[in-house]
Amino acid sequence: MRHRSADGSMDLVQLRTFLAVFRTGSLTAGAVQVGLSQPTVTTQIQALERHLGRPLFERLPRGVTPTAAGHELAARVGRPLEELEAIVSGAATDRAAPPEPPVLLGGPAEMLAAKIVPALSPLVADGVRLTVSTGMTDELLTRLHSGALDLVFATTRPRGRAVLAEPLVDEEFLLVAAPSIADRIDTERLRNEGPIALAGIPLVSYAADLPILRRYWRHVFETRLETEPALIVGDLRAVLAAVTAGAGISVLPHYLCGRERADGTLVTLLDPADPPINTGFLARRVGAPSRPHVDLVRARLVAAARTWRAGCGD
Repeated sequence: MRHRSADGSMDLVQLRTFLAVFRTGSLTAGAVQVGLSQPTVTTQIQALERHLGRPLFERLPRGVTPTAAGHELAARVGRPLEELEAIVSGAATDRAAPPEPPVLLGGPAEMLAAKIVPALSPLVADGVRLTVSTGMTDELLTRLHSGALDLVFATTRPRGRAVLAEPLVDEEFLLVAAPSIADRIDTERLRNEGPIALAGIPLVSYAADLPILRRYWRHVFETRLETEPALIVGDLRAVLAAVTAGAGISVLPHYLCGRERADGTLVTLLDPADPPINTGFLARRVGAPSRPHVDLVRARLVAAARTWRAGCGD
């Protein structure tokens, strides 16, 4: 499958390597996908860039992102290379078929750890390979658009015609505290008078602007939250650990705190008739080539989502 130009500057192997890096968003992951060392992949990408006279990727602290030239090249060579691979694979009947490439999946770290990765683990035993990336929804959707991811669990509805998004699960948000903190709160007063009953109780948040807490205050108490957080830690699992340890109160998605609520190390302070809910979506590119393992992962997540019902323990 090798075809080198007359001056030796570019060949199909380099283009195949380029597509692997483009789709994975990483020189290391691309090297794994094509079975080469990372230095070899770097050399091939640099050779392509010299030949084209333009950079194909911007190097980031973690991974790479395609430039405009990279997107243009991927659009030009992606489908022809896939068709050529299919022809070569069909002709080489005396060789085993190449393995299906890894499914590239992205989502928020907490949902991946609590629900998605456990749900997909049986597929790994069946031969499905996965490369899972964490990050914020906007960044992950940008990588989905570019072909660097196959599927994304998005915490907001993706916009635009290039992405197909299906509702996967509703996340209900709960106001929670450890029993030692809950004992200091008059829950009857909280129900009747609102957050004034929480005066003096520290707030724990995963971000300085308290996005989840502010949304809960606005939706349930119909008021603006003005209190500064006492503890900021950028992972909801760490927020859960801090609240369970008695650092203060917070608002957490129900799926994350089932065990703690079940064993009594965490209690829900309110049970509003209309709790705040956020819908998570499974997003994929429109027009992306059909791949059996991507379809398997999607089907598995859709099936698993049916069991992710309201209530932390579900």
